[in-house]
Amino acid sequence: MQKKMDELVERLCAQGEYVGLSVLVMRGGEPIYRKLCGYADAERGIPMGEKTIFQLYSMTKPITAVAVMKLWEDGLIDLMDPVSRYLPAFTEQKVWRNGALEERVGEIELHDLLNMTSGIPYPGDQAAPSFNRLFEEAEAAADGPGALGTVELANRIGREPLSFQPGERWMYGASADVLGAVVEVASGMRFGDYLRRELFEPLGMEDTGFFVPEEKAHRLAVIHRILPDGTPVPYRGNHLVVFPGREEPAFQSGGAGLFSTVDDYAAFQQMLLGEGTYRGRRILHPSTVRFLRTAQLTDRQKETFGWPALRGYSYGNLMRVLESPALQCVTGPVGEFGWDGWTCPYMELHPDQHVSILMMASQIDREITCSRRILRNCIYRNLLY
Repeated sequence: MQKKMDELVERLCAQGEYVGLSVLVMRGGEPIYRKLCGYADAERGIPMGEKTIFQLYSMTKPITAVAVMKLWEDGLIDLMDPVSRYLPAFTEQKVWRNGALEERVGEIELHDLLNMTSGIPYPGDQAAPSFNRLFEEAEAAADGPGALGTVELANRIGREPLSFQPGERWMYGASADVLGAVVEVASGMRFGDYLRRELFEPLGMEDTGFFVPEEKAHRLAVIHRILPDGTPVPYRGNHLVVFPGREEPAFQSGGAGLFSTVDDYAAFQQMLLGEGTYRGRRILHPSTVRFLRTAQLTDRQKETFGWPALRGYSYGNLMRVLESPALQCVTGPVGEFGWDGWTCPYMELHPDQHVSILMMASQIDREITCSRRILRNCIYRNLLY
């Protein structure tokens, strides 16, 4: 069975679906499959390694959600608190609708940020022009002395119009970045320091953080842009305000900013599968983890959760939650949850079976939804179920 898995992973890399891929499957806390294939840096011929460091991009979001759960469990926040309690700029927002501003009805609450029902967009066509200009400004200044900090950028977001009324619908946006600022205010610590103290150090995640120090830079995977003819070339740009620097950034993005390795992220997964406990260290209470992995969208909100790649899923606490394997065309279990990232890292958890799947890659501009589903179904049939 493992031979079939090896052949599939090698074929996907040979076909150019992945420039490089690191796969780790665990059951009951033990690895049952690990495979490395392809390159961490194709231009220089550096192979994918067990210690390769990846930019997580949106796979940062589950870690941010756990940080919020920790504050909630410790009584420092309530999930129905208005965001303005922590970030005063959110007091008097307007809503941008059909090219005009209208009054906001009700405040954004913390659970709206966790469930992407806040009305806060990402830059793009659904955002007000001033919101897009804010992110252009923040990106231009991100690696200089005028860089906006985590709380400062969140308060600037709070002065911008929403794309819809809070709770009205679902839309992917900068809500997790605002949550990073809430963590800073509620904890009295920088977001990265809080993550380090409460999560990374207890879980032994030594290679996870908001920057890669110089002594580890040789282990950082290159982000490959896949050209239309299939040729991989290094991507030299920046996404939003995320920069691969060598020191702590001013803005620590709760939505996209972390770097990590397969083994580090696997420890985070095992903590969630252990209902909050990992190697004898309790991070969260079991009831908190069960809440974390529960779909949160109302029926009305689910009508706007329409990404084709997530057909059959609902959403909650910055992660997808599988409700219909038939609609997703997978043989995995109901209740599977997780998330992925812009550069193709991907994770999922099966809590009832104590199974974790982690796929780390570093590439953009290639649609891999189909190949990822093929790989997932092969894992289910040949290794798990």
